[in-house]
Amino acid sequence: MLTSSEIEEIKHEVERAGRGLNASVEALKIVQRQRRWVPDEELEEVSKLLGVTTHELDAVATFYSFIFRRPVGKNLILVCDGPACWMLNGHMLVETIKDELGIGLGETTKDGEFTLLPISCIGLCDKAPAMMINDDVYGGLTPERVREALNKYR
Repeated sequence: MLTSSEIEEIKHEVERAGRGLNASVEALKIVQRQRRWVPDEELEEVSKLLGVTTHELDAVATFYSFIFRRPVGKNLILVCDGPACWMLNGHMLVETIKDELGIGLGETTKDGEFTLLPISCIGLCDKAPAMMINDDVYGGLTPERVREALNKYR
């Protein structure tokens, strides 16, 4: 259930951007800020505030890489799967993380600490392969540098 402050923030966004899908991404981010993901119940409530169908809003939510429709861990690991990263052995990032944390792409550790997701581009092609953990960006990665980065969050 949306909080009163979330409802007010979403209404403010609707005033700024207009009803309909114009305010959808910001409204979804408002919900996610509190929960780290957008549950079905809240998606329905937001759709009513925006005057769109739940299906339309879900289409927006599932299109954007940074809107999550299922729970994610405390620490979100985004591994770049863009061409530059994969040409420079980016696949080893996933393998190293899998070995270290016991999870694959789209999975969360049993303790809820880490979720591993692919992302199409981090914008660090000159320092490929790259990944993000939460808001921290890491480039020029090797298996050892991946382990060092993960250890900062353990």
